[in-house]
Amino acid sequence: MLPSDSAWLALERPENPMTITIMLRVDGLTAGRFREFLDVYWTAWERFLCRPVWKAPAWYWQKDPTFSVSHHLDVVIDRFDQHQLQDWVSARLNEPLPRYRPGWKFWLAPNAQGGAALLLRLHHCYADGLSLLGIFSTLCPPSPRQYPAIYGAAELPQLERWTTYARQWLGNMAAQAGQVSGAIPDDGPTKGAGHAGRALEASARMVHELSEFLVEPADTPSELRRPLLGRRSCRWSEPVALDRFRAVASATHTTINDVLLACVAAAVRPRLGMSPEQLDDTVMHAAVPVDIRSRMPEGVRPEDGEPGNCFGTVFVPMPVDGASALERLFRIKHETRKLKKSWQPGIAWGLTASAALLPEVGRKPLADLFFRKASAVVSNVPGTPETRYLAGCAITEQMFWVPQAGDIGLGVSIVSYAGQVQFGVVADEAILANPHEFLDDCLSELDQFPGGLST
Repeated sequence: MLPSDSAWLALERPENPMTITIMLRVDGLTAGRFREFLDVYWTAWERFLCRPVWKAPAWYWQKDPTFSVSHHLDVVIDRFDQHQLQDWVSARLNEPLPRYRPGWKFWLAPNAQGGAALLLRLHHCYADGLSLLGIFSTLCPPSPRQYPAIYGAAELPQLERWTTYARQWLGNMAAQAGQVSGAIPDDGPTKGAGHAGRALEASARMVHELSEFLVEPADTPSELRRPLLGRRSCRWSEPVALDRFRAVASATHTTINDVLLACVAAAVRPRLGMSPEQLDDTVMHAAVPVDIRSRMPEGVRPEDGEPGNCFGTVFVPMPVDGASALERLFRIKHETRKLKKSWQPGIAWGLTASAALLPEVGRKPLADLFFRKASAVVSNVPGTPETRYLAGCAITEQMFWVPQAGDIGLGVSIVSYAGQVQFGVVADEAILANPHEFLDDCLSELDQFPGGLST
């Protein structure tokens, strides 16, 4: 198993399992149709037939000799209304996945009001959110009459190849840095000076970025930093037209992502349990996953359609002391511009991947280094702009929750799909007693911006 995958097994804690949850509302999906979908398409990825097994000194993928789709699908015939459905999904989030089978499971509620509800829980070691989105985009075409054309992937041993390319990549970086010490290439002093200058610049930037990452202050103690109970609940908002966020971004010369993060900052502010005077000195970050596939060298970067974990994390300072919606928005814009070209995601990915290589006694300091720097995880999941179809049935909504590692107990999901946006929240019960109020505040903030009011 690659270190970037097994890291999520190493960082897991009983009260905070590293499990991704996806919910789709699929109009007209029946149990029979979905079983056929699993048999033919989903299991074409050989990784989903395997379970992670520890054989000292590493984790391995091992095929489940008793694999059966029936072990990984529960069908619930209840006619859930919206409130009942949200309680039911929360209960599934607290249901552990058995370690003696592959670490994923679907639940289907075909009679839920508003369309069938399909829930997937999958351990993070199998894939990150972008890998799963790529798989679902492959399996869910834009037409009900269209069948998936290319799908599936064999699970082949890759650790040796991965390690070789990673060492070559690091070796090349070290060789470039070595040129700074005085070695001038054979292609002349001018060109050699250019090589040395670029190597010096890259080395200096790496040192600077790593230093900034390590010295970034930890979050101020707040109501969001309580010891976790290990029981979580989730909620999600009604869909909001993407054009509303686009109108605000256009009117304020920001991006849609800036507007979305500003809405989250506004909802976080009253939940820190601080007075306005205390907020002036408060440090609060959101850990935001960032895709780094385009920055990875060939051989380490996964192929298209291949499941895996290839994202880093940036820690975005949240302007919780901002006195107005516009102030919070423009401060978010300033912070995201600073982080846009940062090497921080790659550094974070490398440090996370190293967790699986450390003895257990060394993992906690590494986890503390990461997770003391954030009080919440905010994931922004871009779906397809058009409606997709699963087994010939239209997907009307999709929601996505990522795990919150370490002592982080609050996760916020922002999902765009088919011209609409939804906010989702999952929180340990020690952190948020009423997560639906958090979502209400996210949407209320949108009304405070120019162009943000619904028409």
